[in-house]
Amino acid sequence: MWVVAGCRKPDTASGPTVPDAGVAGRLISVGPRLLSNQTSQPLSVVGEGLHDGLLLQLGAPLARSLPLTVLDGRHAFARLPGGLSLGGLAEVVVEATIPGLAGQAPLRLIEDTSFPDLVALALSGDGRFAFALSQTTDTVFRVELGTGVVTPITTDDGPSALATWTDAQHREWLVVSHLYSPTLLLVGTLDVSARRTLPSPAMAAGVVVEGDVAFVAEQARDSVAAVDLVAGVERWRTPVAPNPRAMVPAPSTAGLIVGSLATGALELLEARTGAVLASVEPGPGTSIVGGGTAKYAAQVMNGKAPRALAWSKKLAVAFVTSIGPNIGPNGDQMEVSMNGGVGVVDPRKGWLRHLGFGAGVTEALALDDARGLLYASDVGLGLVRVLDAKKLAGSDATARQALLQELALRPPPGFPSIRPASDFNVQGRAGPSLHAGPRALALSADGKTLYVLERFTGTLAVLDVSRAGKAEWKAQLPVTNVLAQRGRRLGQVLYHADLGRTAMTCDACHVDGHGEGVLFEKTMPLRIYRSTTVRGSRETPPYFTPASTHSMGETSKIVGGRNRFHNPDPTPEEIDALTLYVSLLPTLPNPFVGADGAPLEALTLPDGRVGHPRAGLALFEGKAGCAACHPAPQFTLDQDPQTRARYLDVGTPQVMPLRQAWQNTRFEGFATPSLVGSWDVFPMLTTGLAGLEVRADGAVRVNSRFPLRAAVEQWAPKHGRADLLSVEERDDLLAYVMSL
Repeated sequence: MWVVAGCRKPDTASGPTVPDAGVAGRLISVGPRLLSNQTSQPLSVVGEGLHDGLLLQLGAPLARSLPLTVLDGRHAFARLPGGLSLGGLAEVVVEATIPGLAGQAPLRLIEDTSFPDLVALALSGDGRFAFALSQTTDTVFRVELGTGVVTPITTDDGPSALATWTDAQHREWLVVSHLYSPTLLLVGTLDVSARRTLPSPAMAAGVVVEGDVAFVAEQARDSVAAVDLVAGVERWRTPVAPNPRAMVPAPSTAGLIVGSLATGALELLEARTGAVLASVEPGPGTSIVGGGTAKYAAQVMNGKAPRALAWSKKLAVAFVTSIGPNIGPNGDQMEVSMNGGVGVVDPRKGWLRHLGFGAGVTEALALDDARGLLYASDVGLGLVRVLDAKKLAGSDATARQALLQELALRPPPGFPSIRPASDFNVQGRAGPSLHAGPRALALSADGKTLYVLERFTGTLAVLDVSRAGKAEWKAQLPVTNVLAQRGRRLGQVLYHADLGRTAMTCDACHVDGHGEGVLFEKTMPLRIYRSTTVRGSRETPPYFTPASTHSMGETSKIVGGRNRFHNPDPTPEEIDALTLYVSLLPTLPNPFVGADGAPLEALTLPDGRVGHPRAGLALFEGKAGCAACHPAPQFTLDQDPQTRARYLDVGTPQVMPLRQAWQNTRFEGFATPSLVGSWDVFPMLTTGLAGLEVRADGAVRVNSRFPLRAAVEQWAPKHGRADLLSVEERDDLLAYVMSL
């Protein structure tokens, strides 16, 4: 597990200052320091003697100036445009200066626009075309299945998910949601020049269509919106559990099932109104069939991220992929409880069971409800599994016979390998199929062909599934070249791969590089910790609490070896590739700032109150005392070598109160994480107790959708001085932190 740390006393003034007219001034910092070139990025500038009319000058290879919005003598803001060319390099360090002022500050830019990342798949209704979405390159590729001809379609900023819709005139449209653009893009499946754009929430991670309505899951406000595709208006919007992504209509319940990546919960929404009808997740006693965690069902504390959902009308259950029910403290001290597989859920009655495969990370689903067959891809092993859906849904006993077949996917000829061929399929290891990365599945309308989107190889595998319960390799269609950044691509393979067949991978704990709730996990002292984000962590070593690794490379070596149980240890080349990949995972650009990159005048908080971020900045650096441990630009002192690895007792909980006799409660202080991107962090605090609580039955459940308020207010005065602030000032402070 990757963990970030830090804390120090500020070495600058306690609040915003107005410079003396005779002071020439200097640039102190610009942040965040790690940025993608894919989309526009807000920048925060700290200096002395700042004033209106200044420009932020970026050196080669960008060689451009950005206008600054100056709030006071210490604080200014800018916005970096997206799509900047980095001269063919995977990453560049750019020196930022302000003409007329002393000082310079480094910014590291990542070349994402030449690093295709295929993450979503859809089929046209007539079976003629497949559509594969590349999030980093703002492209959807239309693949003509009969000829293999590929047509790139330019999307809006940051495409995230795909669905199809047929209108009243029987014209079929591809529906594309976006992370960075507040739009749904509709593209004709037959005539790609036909386009419509509808307003929609930005920061959308998922979209599904039922009838004439697109349901959009967005992660800035953590909500689901229903968008009328005919009228182009929003019918309703409902707050849901943090980081919603996977969704599936459940027509027989008149509902929509939504999965929360951050909590492991599934919520049933009424499709007509958006009302939350039910929320379910695994808990103590949830049945686990197969895999290494089966005997620990009594110690299940909650769920892990739902990666994909499918709804069976015939069986009236949902199928969900995950790394399995989350095992808490137990007498065997069994830790890091991954057991990737497929769960069976009645959205009103709860989690019926989880079928664990004991290895790999089960990712995508496709259901043939007519024939009772469920297809599941494994991104860690590069497999497609065929399951008997009726047996899986029936009982624990029948679920043990549900697996009908495992089919290994084939990397295309000449695709580079993470290790020599002789190192695969020996000593219990996985095969070369782990290079595939099957991210998405789509089943043809007649149920005879299964299409598999291979994220890492940039191809579309075609499987013949016409014989019930039997999948056979048929063809592999190239979608796009993915090897422009070869080392980084192999690092992506390694991040997801389960070579040792242990079920432990980087992606198992950190879905797409982000956090995922809490784990009874693999560090000492052994107890429940929050699974932190990897995004932006390059700038904030050391890692773990207390520090056990001091660089990304050391972490790749130690964690990479342990994930495999040292079967085998990673080679130097593997360590370099994995380090490159994780070090180029940036924090998402903040959606709660203005077009100029500056904090807004007013911001509605997740709990409905309104704060004023600009007023909150002065409180953050002054009266509230936050900057003592969270200074700009990364808002942790682990950003600087001379102040790293300070571990403090700041009055926050030291251990989650769940079966403490089986946890090591030795306390040596906690590290202070970066606050950059904290708007998208759930839960908070090292224990996760800002956002989560332990119930009497041993289940860990959400008690606040706004953990930042608990983290700031509940443990003052030792953890900051929120106790000195009025109610309105606290709202202002929280609004400022939301803008970081």
